[in-house]
Amino acid sequence: MVQERSNRKKLKGVVISDKMQKTAIIAVERKFRHPIYKKVVRVRKKYKAHNEENAAHIGDMVEMMETRPLSREKRWRIINIIKKAVGVVEVK
Repeated sequence: MVQERSNRKKLKGVVISDKMQKTAIIAVERKFRHPIYKKVVRVRKKYKAHNEENAAHIGDMVEMMETRPLSREKRWRIINIIKKAVGVVEVK
C-alpha cells in the first residue's frame, strides 16, 4: 500500500546568498493591491532552503518545496533551478 503525501507548498524565488554549506537564502517576492490605497505593494520575504549539491548560486531563479524541519530555520528545499544567473561573477 502506497501512501500519498499531502500537497506541499511550492514557491519560486531568487537566490540572494549561497555562502553557507548546503544552504541558500531565497528571496520570494509577492505583489498585492493595498485594500485602502489601491496601490500595488511589493513584499519580499527571505527563506533558508536546503541546497544539497550546492547547485544554486547567487542570481539563480529556483523553485522550492516545503519540507520537514532540517535545522532551526530551514524548512524548505530547492527542487529545481528554473533559470541560471547570467553575468554574475563570483569572487572567492
